[in-house]
Amino acid sequence: MKKKIIGSSKAISSVLDLVSKVAGNDVTVLITGESGTGKEMVATAINSESQRRNKPYLKMNCAAIPSELLESQLFGHERGAFTGAISRQEGCFERANGGSLFLDEIGDMSMMTQTKLLRVLQEQEFERIGGSNTIKVDVRIMAATNKSLLEEIKKGRFREDLYYRLNVVEIHIPPLRERIEDIPEIVDSFLDEFKEKYNKPDIGISSNAMSVLTAYSWPGNVRELRNVIERATVLSRSTVIEADDFPEKIRKPSKLGDDGIVEDRIYTMAEMERMYAQKVLEYAGGNKLKAARLLDIDPKTLRTKLGLKAES
Repeated sequence: MKKKIIGSSKAISSVLDLVSKVAGNDVTVLITGESGTGKEMVATAINSESQRRNKPYLKMNCAAIPSELLESQLFGHERGAFTGAISRQEGCFERANGGSLFLDEIGDMSMMTQTKLLRVLQEQEFERIGGSNTIKVDVRIMAATNKSLLEEIKKGRFREDLYYRLNVVEIHIPPLRERIEDIPEIVDSFLDEFKEKYNKPDIGISSNAMSVLTAYSWPGNVRELRNVIERATVLSRSTVIEADDFPEKIRKPSKLGDDGIVEDRIYTMAEMERMYAQKVLEYAGGNKLKAARLLDIDPKTLRTKLGLKAES
């Protein structure tokens, strides 16, 4: 199943609008956002709509490869360039020539490798490790990070000139807690996927369970939500996923302390209202009309506070 960016909130609509605008231009893009928000998915969407979509598209996670090996992976090496280099190897830039290269977690790249990357962005040329021949390439760069590169610059860990070369256009992906209204649509997409994967064609989710999902703060973002839905699909004993099928931390989020801080962050008023509305809904046995009466608000307002779409 081809993954796509799901959501119709204002926040995610702005992301999709930017994707559409930059895809057809060979501009360098910096994608920012917390872990699990879907930065790689955005890069893939840009590539799939670009003029290079039928050309090579390579992905490299800069945090997953030791710094001493990352340079070789990116630029390649000649035989004998270092211990273990038994043959010449082309790097990602050569293999992606004519296409695109996505560099994930760019903030973890060493200063030395940053310097070589800057040259490629400026001159579209480099040498393999241990080599003297200059290699010309035509590669579109998309980079992503969950760090504040401006803070990394202040700490002397990221080159300012490279930052401005990468950040021609920035696409920031908001965390899931800032687009709660997208959760039902995202959950439906995951359920469609897991119905097929686990041969559970009739699996669905109750309104109460959905309300629990929209009341949670999702520190792990969409990645965490996907894990929860997959787990619930596997463990559910019926065709309807209930709140009891979720881990306890989802069903019973940490209580607010006297200082207004939970899990090292302050909840917004909207999040507090959503959590309280969820508690009242649970007290009302999942009956939204009863919960709305208890809160002295109309059912439409209750659904809004819960982050649910209006019923048709």
